[in-house]
Amino acid sequence: MTSASNTRHRQILDLARRNGKVTVEDLVGRMNVTPQTIRKDLNDLCERGYLSRVHGGAILGSGVENLEYEARRRLSVAEKKAIGKEAAARIPDGASLFINIGTTTEEVARALAGRSNLMVLTNNLNVVDILCRNSAIDLIVVGGRVRHADRAAVGPTAVDFIRNFKVDFAVIGASAIDEDGSLLDFDLNEVQVSHAIVENSRSVILVADSSKLTRSAPVRIGHISAVDILVTDYLDSAELAAVCAEHNVEVVNAMPESATTE
Repeated sequence: MTSASNTRHRQILDLARRNGKVTVEDLVGRMNVTPQTIRKDLNDLCERGYLSRVHGGAILGSGVENLEYEARRRLSVAEKKAIGKEAAARIPDGASLFINIGTTTEEVARALAGRSNLMVLTNNLNVVDILCRNSAIDLIVVGGRVRHADRAAVGPTAVDFIRNFKVDFAVIGASAIDEDGSLLDFDLNEVQVSHAIVENSRSVILVADSSKLTRSAPVRIGHISAVDILVTDYLDSAELAAVCAEHNVEVVNAMPESATTE
């Protein structure tokens, strides 16, 4: 794949996240390439799980089924790294914390990987891989059934295990955020784990890139009023910003490094 097609793919995904849909006609005009080139780009992105083809264009994968975990890991990479760094900066050495399943929460773990004197509890085996080499981090793995799709420990055993602790911080994600502040996900088992984590933490940090504002999901995690800090790349919803202000949720806009050099 050429650098030009990579650039087009990123632009197409950015437009799809903002608008929910892209059309061949609009993309041809924006990118000054042939319709055949755009159709090939859309087909490539659909085959990789980022978009779903519709007549005349494509839509962002959403609804009742989430994208494959590896596909999610490749989306908004720069934004997630920036979010991870900003969230980690708000967790002091000596703290205890939960880190939930999610591609953005994994970036928080990467930003914490060189830190010391932390106690980290996680149901995310990917986070275990990231942190286990640092002996200065006390790492505790939440028990439960491991979901093969994303290596998360879920189910009632995981929930019961989490309830044995009370930690300083929870680092959680969400698959979608409604403008009224509803936090949403796709899997009931995952949501039950999120509930237990939030209930047993003194401060909650929600990490979510701006694409989550253009998506929908069927299962309610809770409301953003239960969150203390929202770390995102850019919050452009005036309605959600007002809900955050009403409930004293600190909003942190993390600028990706690539955006600061443009």
